[in-house]
Amino acid sequence: MTLLSTAEETTTGRPAAGRLRVILMLDVHDGAQDRFLDAYELLRYQVSAVPGHVSDQLCQSIDDPSRWLITSEWESAEPFLAWVDSDAHREMVKPMHGCVRDTHSLRYTVLRETHGDRATDSPASPLGPGQHHPGVPTAPRPGPDGVVRHALSFTVKPGAEARAAELLAGYRSPQARVDDTTRLLRTSLFMRGNRIVRCVEVAGDLVAALRHVARQPEVRAVEEAINPYLEEDRDLDDPLSARDFFQRAALPAVHHHAALKSGPVQRHAYLYPVRPGCGAALAELLSGEDEHAAGDPGSPLVRATVYRHEDLVVRLVDLLADPADDPATALGVAGPRAAAVLGKLAAIPAEHPVPSTDGLRHLLAECAMTPVTDRSSTDA
Repeated sequence: MTLLSTAEETTTGRPAAGRLRVILMLDVHDGAQDRFLDAYELLRYQVSAVPGHVSDQLCQSIDDPSRWLITSEWESAEPFLAWVDSDAHREMVKPMHGCVRDTHSLRYTVLRETHGDRATDSPASPLGPGQHHPGVPTAPRPGPDGVVRHALSFTVKPGAEARAAELLAGYRSPQARVDDTTRLLRTSLFMRGNRIVRCVEVAGDLVAALRHVARQPEVRAVEEAINPYLEEDRDLDDPLSARDFFQRAALPAVHHHAALKSGPVQRHAYLYPVRPGCGAALAELLSGEDEHAAGDPGSPLVRATVYRHEDLVVRLVDLLADPADDPATALGVAGPRAAAVLGKLAAIPAEHPVPSTDGLRHLLAECAMTPVTDRSSTDA
């Protein structure tokens, strides 16, 4: 449940333009139906005042009275996603926490509609690979190589970094095979200060893979053991608490570029010091530079993935060379003007200006994350 919630809320890519249909399936505790209805009665009028909200319906299963369904319609994905990720949303739904055992959320763009003998098509249309609107998540989608990439980022209490790293590095990798169509490929975990970033690569269904991982006893034991060291409290036995935590921890992959280059590859991760409000622009800059470097046979860059949520930007790279030998490529700013643009988007000390060689080396050291574990899942 905990990891599944993350996958449902975030991913790469861009939603099709047009109205959004949101479907929330709920399992209500026995004896809590009246409290649930009271909570919904209050919530429905609060939600109706949210910009972009069109309508909603509450439905009860005719086969199982504990199963409920809330459907809502929104003018587009943007206002809904802005609201569902907000503190205001988390406060609104708190009255439901004690009534609901489990939830499952689905989002769809309205493409075609029929009213009697009148049929209409939405201006929305499916998107091709590579299209992207920064900061607007939709359903997880694989890259050109068939791999779905996703990350989580959270912080531990200052002073607990070493213990957290020890715990996170100590568990046994789960089996790679999830089902006939899905496999876990790789998990890479890095730290910078008290921030942790865990990057996951999956062939097939990301949701199924994360559900598979969440069921592994050794993974659950590690998650429970690290709880006391987290800056943000969470209760993995409370689906809504866990869902909120992993939703906030979600760090979607917004760009990925790769090339076929031979040689021993080293994996690195960089956490950028972004100026307020510049996260989307920085992600776009890095993507353009990585696309060029991946296509350059002389560049040491083999693969690069940019993960972003608001102004939190992390870049995972596979290089054929030591980053210190080519800090510009390692940082994703090898182009003639890219380093200068980076200097405007990142918070860089005046004594180490970019694009000077000294500035790039200093920024590389400031951005570099410490590897904790990098594992390919096993079939055993």
